[in-house]
Amino acid sequence: MSEIDKKTLQNLRIEYSSSPINESEVDANPISFFGKWFDEAMAAEVREPNAMTLATATRDGIPSARIVLLKGADKNGFSFYSNYLSRKGKELAKNPSACLVFFWPELGRQVRIEGKILKLSKEESEAYFATRPFGSQLGAIVSPQSQVIANREVLDVAYTAYEQKFEGKKIPKPAHWGGYILNPIAIEFWQGRESRLHDRVKYVLMEKGKWKIERLAP
Repeated sequence: MSEIDKKTLQNLRIEYSSSPINESEVDANPISFFGKWFDEAMAAEVREPNAMTLATATRDGIPSARIVLLKGADKNGFSFYSNYLSRKGKELAKNPSACLVFFWPELGRQVRIEGKILKLSKEESEAYFATRPFGSQLGAIVSPQSQVIANREVLDVAYTAYEQKFEGKKIPKPAHWGGYILNPIAIEFWQGRESRLHDRVKYVLMEKGKWKIERLAP
């Protein structure tokens, strides 16, 4: 594989020209403001607007990141689902601090959310699992996520076996799979602006559930 030309990379840039964020005019609650931005991402037909980077770290601080899908956002936090035995699951079990990042390039926007992650209840996880397509339910059972496997055939053989086993039946949620929720302590909204003088407005959780709003330099 050839190397990417350094000059090519240095010349890759987009000039943003979006509407500004004025911290005196944003919603007092960042969840409500996030909802507004999410609705605008939907209206702009952003592909998978609920796709977000989830960054976790080991107890020793070694980071890892991957894309997961947002499945809930309300006053309690931001939720998603995964395999508890995956790399992310093992890291969260030992270090629940995490960060979510949304990037909506069509709007020149990012949202960064920091906080602590907890597991959702078994009942919530079961309720969501029941709404998943049959194939996705089987995938959650078949895949030993993040573990080394011999080849693709291992998955295909297992999938076929479970497909036959559960044909016409309700599939129970596997014990190793379920939901997480990130309780935010800080949420930053980033809006691309001209000359790289971007708008960054950050909400910081204070006592009694109040949010402090502050502007950050780009």
